[in-house]
Amino acid sequence: MDRRKFLSTGALGAAAATTLAAPAIAQDVREWKLVSAWPKNLPGPGVAAQTLADRITTLSGGRINVTLYAAGEIVPGNGVFDAVSEGTAELYHAVPAYWGSKSKGILLFGSQPFGLRADEQFGWMYHGGGQALYDEMYARFGIKPFLCGNSGPQWAGWFKNEITSVEDLKGLKFRTTGIASQMAAKLGMAAEAMSGPAMFQALQTGALDAGEFIGPWTDSALGYYQVAPYYYWPGVGEPSSAEECGVNADVFADLPDDLKEVVTQACQGLYNPVWTEYMTKHAQSLQTLVSEHNVQVRKLPDDVITAMGVAAEEVMQEYLADEDELVVRITESFIAYRDLVGGYMTYADNGQMNARAGVFGY
Repeated sequence: MDRRKFLSTGALGAAAATTLAAPAIAQDVREWKLVSAWPKNLPGPGVAAQTLADRITTLSGGRINVTLYAAGEIVPGNGVFDAVSEGTAELYHAVPAYWGSKSKGILLFGSQPFGLRADEQFGWMYHGGGQALYDEMYARFGIKPFLCGNSGPQWAGWFKNEITSVEDLKGLKFRTTGIASQMAAKLGMAAEAMSGPAMFQALQTGALDAGEFIGPWTDSALGYYQVAPYYYWPGVGEPSSAEECGVNADVFADLPDDLKEVVTQACQGLYNPVWTEYMTKHAQSLQTLVSEHNVQVRKLPDDVITAMGVAAEEVMQEYLADEDELVVRITESFIAYRDLVGGYMTYADNGQMNARAGVFGY
């Protein structure tokens, strides 16, 4: 995909929003604005945001007509949380990793270094008590939150120079977000948060030495391979990255029960399709990056991974000692679920994957 093409062109119209109008519902249509943290049609999250808007419109039978606004059209991408909290828009599409300034407890709902995979994250939310804590935290800001997708395992990032030891990380100007940025800081890296398109410009000008965004599908569309030749794995900073929909709490409470269920199911039902699309497109895009763009795929050295693990555990201990008791409860719940399911995965998914790799090499 031409990086400039999707950044400069508008999205296709939401077909469902234009075909579902009918006299029987015309007097009971709620017009909702969905503000997004992404450029319109950005492969991955931009596509998912449009799909969410269309799903709510369709599943509601047109009673909720959702119009998507990309980053910058109403508010900047980093302003969508506040826009919904304050009632400027009815809902947003973004990731929890962007809201650490509100409360660092929020960050655990999106991704955690050495933390939960996409399926485990969903399991924590809906079977391990995570959703109740998610609701409690976001209620402080007048928002009803839902997970509505996941990128799957992210990559360690794009680097201009090879990484051979922990020493190579010291002073490195590196784009990342969320808890991964706290882990990076403990390793001496200068972690900076910025949008995906801004990361390209920063790598190009030298304002950044390296950075991570999502994975091969989205990253290739943004053109990072043009300015940083080394693509490192594994992305232990974000074993998964959940996408979320935040709905203004008063607007959600005002819905009749059937429309509350529509919004709930539109979000939750999108999680698996978004996640599996990422995984499929990531695999296809990686092949293209290597075969057509000569991207150099590299594994992080073992001592670097170990050092990241030590730093990540230090961050979690700080969370457990936080003065906000809700942050502590969220952290305790996350750790308990991680340890419970992680122990089982030794025999289940990890066991199966290791067996397959032993026979087929992948």
